[in-house]
Amino acid sequence: MILRNSALLGCLFLAACQNIPAPYAPPEQRPPFDHFAPYRITRIVDMADGDANQHFVKDILGDTGAWRWAVKHPEVRLTIRSNQMLRYLIDFSIVQDTFKDTGPLEFSFYVNGHLLDTQHYDSSGAKHFEKAVPEDWVVPGKETILGAEVDKVWYSPADHQPLGFILQRIGLTQ
Repeated sequence: MILRNSALLGCLFLAACQNIPAPYAPPEQRPPFDHFAPYRITRIVDMADGDANQHFVKDILGDTGAWRWAVKHPEVRLTIRSNQMLRYLIDFSIVQDTFKDTGPLEFSFYVNGHLLDTQHYDSSGAKHFEKAVPEDWVVPGKETILGAEVDKVWYSPADHQPLGFILQRIGLTQ
């Protein structure tokens, strides 16, 4: 009985070891990307982020919210792993009520104290600025200071607080 069960079990094992052809061919192999970067470097300080305040250096008012008042020369700090093909990016707004008193504004944009560019704005509303950053201005793994400066600020009649513009986000991207 044991011999017969062992023989039957052996036959079953042998029958299970068939080489059945696959119904589908393997997928086509593709060559690797020549200049593939495994990640896109992005370090943006969005005012709505929970940790945004930890990046503020100066001239940014408020503790929470999707936007913050910036005064004359707001700055943020961040650390980035690479200095290759970086772009400075900032989204901000010029408030209509302040613009009525200040008139056209001149903005300067900085990376680690280097003047990246100056732009003239002759209207209120949402603004976007983006420009390539020279590689030698950023040291990978070291703190980088990004800033923007407005030439004129508006003073609140209620408390004489100087206000420049509304800051939504600022950072470096590739």
